Amino acid sequence: MTNIPGFPCSCCGRRHAELPMHYSTTAPSLSRDNFSRAADMRHAPGREAEGPYFGWLSTELSPYSPSTVNLKTHVHTRPVGQLPFIELEPTEHPLAVEQRHGITLDRVRDIAAAVLHPTSDDA
Repeated sequence: MTNIPGFPCSCCGRRHAELPMHYSTTAPSLSRDNFSRAADMRHAPGREAEGPYFGWLSTELSPYSPSTVNLKTHVHTRPVGQLPFIELEPTEHPLAVEQRHGITLDRVRDIAAAVLHPTSDDA
């Protein structure tokens, strides 16, 4: 993917200043012990040598069906200053398939528009 600032939104018709490339949640997708270990290693040089942590995806991405909540993951720590890489278990869930095979920039824009502008059906 190219680093294109902003995108024209298919939901509201406006141009958003940034195209989100990651989403967050208020709940951690790790066990208490793994979350504590990851937090302890947050600023540790070489933390990327840690093995991946098992977790559950806690982010609902409304364009996907079935739900993305509680998909099994492996959380790979990366060098200090970089967000972890979330690897989905290789299932046939559409999000896992797109992670394995890639998606188009247009698909990323569609997901961003849906997440930024949830409908009452998404609640």
